[in-house]
Amino acid sequence: MEKASRFRVETCFDFLMLVLGIVIAVVSWGYGFGSFGRPGPGLYPFFIGAAIALIAFFVLVSNLRSATAKPVLDQEGAVTLILMTATFCLWIVAMPLLGYVVVTLLTAFAFCKIMKLEGWWKPLAVSGTTTLFIYLLFDYWMYIDLPRGILG
Repeated sequence: MEKASRFRVETCFDFLMLVLGIVIAVVSWGYGFGSFGRPGPGLYPFFIGAAIALIAFFVLVSNLRSATAKPVLDQEGAVTLILMTATFCLWIVAMPLLGYVVVTLLTAFAFCKIMKLEGWWKPLAVSGTTTLFIYLLFDYWMYIDLPRGILG
């Protein structure tokens, strides 16, 4: 019974990714490729769609040939995935309200703790360095305004 539900979910997802890759490639074909010296709007999406379709095809074939039924995620992996997804969603919602610096610092810290980075200094160092680097990259070097929020 477990193998049947695994087959249904994974096979459907792989097939969906295959169809998505083909649709991206076909739609981008209509945009025009241009040339490699002067690329058109369809060049990059075509290759991305073709790569998605190709990878999905091989994963689909591999899953169909697989005889063993091993779970994709164990209990701990599922909890980690749910916590990471919830943290990312909170980051998106809180960004306009509190601003980039505060929210990204807290989110990166939460990601470090969810991934079980030991202690408090390592997660603080990682989250502070990540936040500072991305802030400098986008705000100062690329001149892209990041959300300031009510604190900013």
